[in-house]
Amino acid sequence: MNYEGARQKMLDSQIRARNVRDPRVLEAVRTVPRHLFVEEALRDRAYLDKALPIGEKQTISQPYMVAAMTESLNLQGDERVLDVGTGSGYQAAILAELAREVITIERRPELADTARERLVSLGYHNIRVVVGDGSVGFEESAPYHGILVAAGSPRVPESLKYQLVDGGRLVIPVGPPEHQRLTLVRRAGNNFVETVQDECVFVLLRGAEGWPDEE
Repeated sequence: MNYEGARQKMLDSQIRARNVRDPRVLEAVRTVPRHLFVEEALRDRAYLDKALPIGEKQTISQPYMVAAMTESLNLQGDERVLDVGTGSGYQAAILAELAREVITIERRPELADTARERLVSLGYHNIRVVVGDGSVGFEESAPYHGILVAAGSPRVPESLKYQLVDGGRLVIPVGPPEHQRLTLVRRAGNNFVETVQDECVFVLLRGAEGWPDEE
């Protein structure tokens, strides 16, 4: 399969066509080989406009959502970013093309280990993969210029808001399990301005400030 051609088609028909305009984000999507972040049996579907399973009841997000959420952070190149919900590592790789440092947190050790190995093999040395409850962020490396949450939450977690730098941005799907809206939060001192964006459906953010753990 011509993966490079499929990636370019994805960029043109799914991402540019839906008004993602930041040239740095577009170049990151063009650069990162999405097919290497899914199982070999699914690689011929890697550039379709859909989420795909990666095991542990988790998914790699739809390409458009990855690009749109990334664009919302307005990264310039010298930021520290927190990626909540490592999954396959694809979102972290996109962010690593755009920021100085990426901390990515995953609650499932098996997924974290696989993502860490994959990212190292692809030459990403500005990404740190940690295991923990992403709903409360990762205080050890805070504050962050941007936080991206690739899982749906019933509300915006307070811990994540206060781990932003002044002027920082948080993007997160918020709403019930079957229907969420992307929410962009901007910090201004101790005030937080929320803007509701696209409709979406993500896997659930489990943890102390997300949804309860499954029984």
